[in-house]
Amino acid sequence: MIIEELRDLIERHVRPDMSTPVEGVMIARDEVSTLEASMSGTVMALVAQGRKRLALGDRVYEYGPGQYLVSSLDLPVTGQFLDAGPDRPALGFGMLLDPAAIAELLLQGGAAAMPDGRGTPPSGIMVSEAPVQLLDAVLRLLRLFDRPRDLAMLAPLIKREILWWLIVGEQGATVRQLGLAGSNLSRIAQAVRWIREHYAKTFHVEDVADICGMSPSAFYRNFQAATAMSPIQFQKQMRLQEARLLLAASPNDVAGVGYRVGYDSPSQFSREYRRQFGTSPSQDALQLRGGELSLAAGLA
Repeated sequence: MIIEELRDLIERHVRPDMSTPVEGVMIARDEVSTLEASMSGTVMALVAQGRKRLALGDRVYEYGPGQYLVSSLDLPVTGQFLDAGPDRPALGFGMLLDPAAIAELLLQGGAAAMPDGRGTPPSGIMVSEAPVQLLDAVLRLLRLFDRPRDLAMLAPLIKREILWWLIVGEQGATVRQLGLAGSNLSRIAQAVRWIREHYAKTFHVEDVADICGMSPSAFYRNFQAATAMSPIQFQKQMRLQEARLLLAASPNDVAGVGYRVGYDSPSQFSREYRRQFGTSPSQDALQLRGGELSLAAGLA
């Protein structure tokens, strides 16, 4: 059975940092069921064992063995494995989604016959059942880890095949927009990058809309559809996640960390931090210093 062989290959080849010999491909093993905040990355993630629940804004996604998730934007998410443990760890495969590679496949595969992606973008995260063609391609890619002589030649071909099954699959509309330079999703991706780079600064939605070449109303509508958040809510998520990373390095400087991520009011920083992470910045800093919390969620 494909899923069983996927589990065996992941268990055999997994590394602590999730890296593999193939650029842009990751495999993960996780025994922890802790709720964790992270950035999703622009990725396809396939579960071979275990179940994961992921929250994006007010949307909740759950996926398990034989299902895959596509994240078309690098989004702030909160997730946890529901039943992972030492005796039955969660196992997964991930592959970064390269817009240039998708664009090339669209040109070669007849993009003119596919929707052009000019409408409202789909949600930035979606979950589907993996078709057998996709599972088979992932399996053949992992098998190459045992054949290093063939890896360099065949792995790029199988990665293209995986992308193709995503392009023509149930989530194809989302993946295709990644490869279309003029799509609304590509414009929202530009906005996401800009907010991530300027998260500590106050901005006006109209200014970001102008950067993306959209009217303020169209920008707000498309941003909300793709990210399940308003641009200001997205900025707040970025500030709080960055604050948590900074607290891990500077646990005794809570006020300074709040100021560095853009908060002028320590009380507002503490209030929003507690709402996001369930504890105050000072309490969380102590736990982070003791290594009790994880800051990475692994594959989306």
